Amino acid sequence: MALFDSLKRDIGKVRIPGLRTSTRRLKRMLPTRLYTRSVLIVIIPMILLQTVVAAVFMERHWRMVTERLSEGVTRDIAAIIEMIEQFPNADNYQTVTRIANDQLDLNILVEPGADLPPPRPKPFFSILDGILADQISSRIQRPFWIDTVGDSRLVEIRIELGDQVLRVFTRRNQTYASNTHIFLVWMAGTALGLIAISVLFLRGQIRPILMLARAAEAFGKGQRMPDFTPRGADEIRLAGSAFILMRERIERQIEQRTAMLSGVSHDLRTILTRFKLQLALAGEKPELQGMAEDVDAMQSMLEGYLAFAKGDAEEDVGQLRLSEMLEKVKSDFRLKGKKMTYEIEGEDFIAVRPNAFGRLVENLAGNSERYADKLHIEARHTARWLTLTFDDNGPGIPQSSRDDVFKPFFRLDEARNVDKSGTGLGLSIVRDIAHAHGGNVTLADSPLGGLRATVRVPA
Repeated sequence: MALFDSLKRDIGKVRIPGLRTSTRRLKRMLPTRLYTRSVLIVIIPMILLQTVVAAVFMERHWRMVTERLSEGVTRDIAAIIEMIEQFPNADNYQTVTRIANDQLDLNILVEPGADLPPPRPKPFFSILDGILADQISSRIQRPFWIDTVGDSRLVEIRIELGDQVLRVFTRRNQTYASNTHIFLVWMAGTALGLIAISVLFLRGQIRPILMLARAAEAFGKGQRMPDFTPRGADEIRLAGSAFILMRERIERQIEQRTAMLSGVSHDLRTILTRFKLQLALAGEKPELQGMAEDVDAMQSMLEGYLAFAKGDAEEDVGQLRLSEMLEKVKSDFRLKGKKMTYEIEGEDFIAVRPNAFGRLVENLAGNSERYADKLHIEARHTARWLTLTFDDNGPGIPQSSRDDVFKPFFRLDEARNVDKSGTGLGLSIVRDIAHAHGGNVTLADSPLGGLRATVRVPA
């Protein structure tokens, strides 16, 4: 038993050179869409099955029929030769010719003093030549010459009879199973019909999966598909029903959280308003200056926390003009005495949640505004994606910390990811907004020497 286990482990460690590379190459060549793969699953076995059936038919049935037909023609020719040898007079040739033509459906001609022509080259597909030659050799046993390609409708056979040659002309279908193409036509037509039915059936089965995928994608972007209903097979209906229940639970939780945050926001803002009012009634006293600044900081932090917790999932998708939004950012930089440039490639209008996407751009631009002197924004709007690239010449963010800065309340030593409220939620809000639009945010080194932030969302 131990020997068997050891041998099994050794076999498991065997690696065939090039097998893994060939497998990866094959996977890259295969289609990725479910519809195409399903069609291939139907078509490939059907083609293999029909290929095997055709090969077996050609090898057995076609050859067997051809042998029987060739045997019959050879037997008739042998009878004609026997009659010619039994009645060698020229007057009897006409009687033999008439009998061959009327009774055997063969046209014959006797040529005295003729010789057999040189052998013709065999055709590529020579099943008839081989079978007919074998039958003549075994039954007649005389020198012969055959032509199966000179006339597509006739087969000519010449047999040497001493000092004369017997020429026999017969129809091809008397010696050869020439109607086999009907089987092939029926087989190909049936295959095409089955493939067409399979394609239509698979398209109907995959359409509900695509509808479920579009509904999930729309829900992830904050959009709604009110006309979505589970359809298709039982498993697809089960997945669609589970998605609807999940969506309802998430929406219910969002509504409860929004109601709770609205109540908390109202209560805390009321208390802060009272603090501000009391400080205003107390007058401008030096000992109250620090308390007033703390109240302002507390209100700013409260707004940041609520904005992060509440999000913008309830905002509807609308049209936003890129140039107008970036011009506002450029004006803010100009007021601070800093330089900001931008360029837009593609359509100027984008379909996003305007307030949320404006906050995303504002947070990233504001981050560069506080720690850099120069910012360049490049916007590329294609048919499928919107890509915004923010390049500045600031201190940047160490590569080891680029994943951590997206975590809520995480702060670098230089507070590069801190928003105006100082809560450490600036980049966290940016990432959440990008994810809510079905995209992502990545950080890298900028060609300007600072930080590069790339926002990529579906168009």
